[in-house]
Amino acid sequence: MIQRIIGFHKDEHDDWVADLKCGHTQHVRHNPPWQLRPWVITDEGRRSKLGMELNCKKCDKNESV
Repeated sequence: MIQRIIGFHKDEHDDWVADLKCGHTQHVRHNPPWQLRPWVITDEGRRSKLGMELNCKKCDKNESV
């Protein structure tokens, strides 16, 4: 199910996590060459992605928050 990003936080391993409107979260790592998300490493980049839509796999599985 498609959900919008409403914020970001770091997890216990110092990786960036997107907070989704549904209440679930999803990692948004910049880990070249596998995951290219250079925008996640700056405040400006993360702000520019607020409202961006991601597929929430937990919603697809009907997992509760």
